Amino acid sequence: MTRFPGVDYLRIDSLFSEQELLVRETARRFVDERVLPLIRDCFRDARFPKELIPEMASLGFLGANLEGYGCAGMSNVEYGLIMQELERGDSGLRSFVSVQGALVMYPILTFGSEEQKRHWLPRLQSGAAIGCFGLTEPGFGSNPAGMLTRAKREGGDWVLSGEKTWITNGSVADVAVVWARAEDGIRGFLVERGTPGFSASEIHGKLSMRASVTSSLKLDDCRVPESATLPGAKGLKSALSCLTQARYGIGWGVIGAAMDCYEAARAYSLSRKQFDQRPIASHQLVQAKLADMITEITKAQLLALQVGKLKDQGQADAAHVSMLKRNNVAMALECARESRDLLGANGIMDEYPIMRHMCNLETVKTYEGTDHIHALVIGERVTGIAAYK
Repeated sequence: MTRFPGVDYLRIDSLFSEQELLVRETARRFVDERVLPLIRDCFRDARFPKELIPEMASLGFLGANLEGYGCAGMSNVEYGLIMQELERGDSGLRSFVSVQGALVMYPILTFGSEEQKRHWLPRLQSGAAIGCFGLTEPGFGSNPAGMLTRAKREGGDWVLSGEKTWITNGSVADVAVVWARAEDGIRGFLVERGTPGFSASEIHGKLSMRASVTSSLKLDDCRVPESATLPGAKGLKSALSCLTQARYGIGWGVIGAAMDCYEAARAYSLSRKQFDQRPIASHQLVQAKLADMITEITKAQLLALQVGKLKDQGQADAAHVSMLKRNNVAMALECARESRDLLGANGIMDEYPIMRHMCNLETVKTYEGTDHIHALVIGERVTGIAAYK
């Protein structure tokens, strides 16, 4: 097994604390030893490696940057480094951890009752329970305010009706955080597996995120008690605040995918010989591509680190995270494409990780806020005009 050497052109490691470097090394070793030996077959077979869940939980990866209830209480920079290494393994693995922590555990911790926190958070942190986040609908992705899922009071209960789609973990989840429109606005609900009227079906035929479970949820007069509501979740802003947490992890995670593509291309260019039997790394055009990639990776690292520091200081907001997510995903996707080009025909073979990352990143560019939506969020910040309304 070859240890990943890392990508650090500008000595960015000197900006991390010993604890942050230790966290990254732990995640890096886990990916090298446990993820990489099996992820190619998982992608081929469209199978999520659920056998890794207990190990990730024992390492503190689930809800890593949350406090209490068994969570590791790591800093946001430490959490970001974990996301980076996991996505170096595969976007599907990082997506699972992002959803579990940022989209399920975070809303329960932030908006839930004490009873909900005590019941769910230790189980989710330990991997004994899996969660999913039900916001996107078949007709409403970038415009969640248009959601059609309804919540209606009947006696002391709530009756939920509607459909959610593109839900990571949906068909394997023990609990779904479902957002629905009630008379007094959008509310959040915890819907447990097995609740009458609630069903989930896996989406098949994906050419991206194949090592991830993606599902549709159906709520057909699904009755839940008042105790299933998230009492602190009032309005769409509550749901969007959860997405901000997850987008932050994406902004770090895709750096790992870009690093993996870059390192594969760099190593290949040194070993591949053409024409006069010199390595293609000696050619000017090849060196220009490698220079472009490592420059963009370095800029993305600095952007992620600064947003992480701001987040740890309580000063990062959604617009900061939009820049992080938009820039770094575009960077990673371009690195994947350039790396594939440098490998020529070999670039499409799954002996190398590049095409797998490229396919995954096409999805990452779209979910949890498309590139276009994040451009408009940034545009609103710099002009004061909301162009998407």
